[in-house]
Amino acid sequence: MLFKTVSASVYGIDAYIVEVEVDVGSARMQDFNVVGLPDNAVKESRERIKSALRNCGYEFPYGQGVTINLAPADLRKEGSAFDLPMALGLAGCQGQFFGKTLDKMMFLGELSLDGSVRSVRGALSAAITARDNGLTAVAVPETNAREAAVVDGIDVYALKSLPQAVDLVNSPESFQPVKVDARLMLNEAAQYPVDLRDVHGQHAAKRALEVACAGGHNILFIGPPGAGKTMLAKRIPTILPPMTLEEAIETTRIHSVAGTLENSQGLIGTRPFRSPHHTISDAGLIGGGAVPRPGEVSLGHNGVLFLDELPEFQRNVLEVMRQPLEDGSVTIARAAISVTFPSRFMLAAAMNPCPCGYFGDPTRDCHCTPPMIQRYVSKISGPLLDRIDIHIEVPAVKYKELRAPSSSEDSATVRARVIAAGARQLERFKGEKKTYCNAQMAPKMIRKHCAISPEGEKLLENAVVKLGLSARAHDRILKVSRTIADLDGAANIEAKHLSEAIQYRTLDRNYWA
Repeated sequence: MLFKTVSASVYGIDAYIVEVEVDVGSARMQDFNVVGLPDNAVKESRERIKSALRNCGYEFPYGQGVTINLAPADLRKEGSAFDLPMALGLAGCQGQFFGKTLDKMMFLGELSLDGSVRSVRGALSAAITARDNGLTAVAVPETNAREAAVVDGIDVYALKSLPQAVDLVNSPESFQPVKVDARLMLNEAAQYPVDLRDVHGQHAAKRALEVACAGGHNILFIGPPGAGKTMLAKRIPTILPPMTLEEAIETTRIHSVAGTLENSQGLIGTRPFRSPHHTISDAGLIGGGAVPRPGEVSLGHNGVLFLDELPEFQRNVLEVMRQPLEDGSVTIARAAISVTFPSRFMLAAAMNPCPCGYFGDPTRDCHCTPPMIQRYVSKISGPLLDRIDIHIEVPAVKYKELRAPSSSEDSATVRARVIAAGARQLERFKGEKKTYCNAQMAPKMIRKHCAISPEGEKLLENAVVKLGLSARAHDRILKVSRTIADLDGAANIEAKHLSEAIQYRTLDRNYWA
């Protein structure tokens, strides 16, 4: 007897429909075969399904051949989400569904030996695919239900066990689909445990942080240990604009596929903050594997990727970030298929000024020799620095500032200015493709939108000539000055905006001289 169910397999962050065809009854076959390019997790499901069926009181067709085909057969299937649809297919072959068909409902779930249903990866992507392919309902593990229910236009049912799945097919009217208010979930989740007011002192660094967030500029903090570089970086998401529902869904899809989404968390409402250790591999940063998984640059999508101790990262690891920084996506090619993960993030990095960390510190001596400092700094390539618009020095905090009551602005106040500046940029680039902020301006757009006065022209010329700034530093200064003008609500770039932008090119001003 042949019975069909519907499931889904995730590749990249997208899911595609998989038809699970179960055939029972060949007298010449005694095996349980799963075909259709299954991986080891799918092959091992045979033993889980046998025990789950038996322990739930259903018959397994012992002594009869069982063949399960996962179609389309030319695409590799991975993961344990096929346990439940395969078990239901076997139950259907035994006549459990009274002539019903399951061609309009998708099932996902890993089975325990006692028949309970465990969570799976990619439930949100699967629900989107089910809706787009005309299915009417999707049944997922209870822990994945809130995540899948974010998708409009399809009924989502939460399952705890295999018998409950059978009851759902036979008596769907006795089950209520899970309903959530996605926008309410987003508002409830948009809470940050930290605030910019927590950072004492560092007024110049906070200002640079505001400029970076307003224009989408990457930023590099330079300072001794304990100065507050990491504290500042962790508070970047709190002053970035709130996530839209579309951004939240896209971010949640990535974390769901990667398996980093908490079971009780239906939607990610705060901008991601990823801080990988400097021993990370290039595959860990960019993504990869036999079945490609998203890396840190994709997990930081719509948020912040923070690289602490930047010179300690392997050079080849840093170099592979060029494509995602430039394109906002990363493509991983394999023999059978290539996968593209979104990776539009703000890069924040921190480094000490020298190996010991105390070069230029007025209270501690630095024992590093010039060759040692040169080797330390040279680990960061020019092309990577070329993609970092703002370099800001973060000095050690003085005792009086550390002990004084915080008088700085909170994150909400700074965020309001960032949002206003971002709105001006969106209006400016309304007719441009793939340009949403000042940091993304091409050279042609810089000439169009970054006109300066004769006074500003003279100031910029003096900076380039006397400080020995490069052509790329020239363009970065114009982009940052445009953002500073937007924060001030100014239509034109003034000399004071250029002067501030020039100060944010620390590494171009021969910092170690």
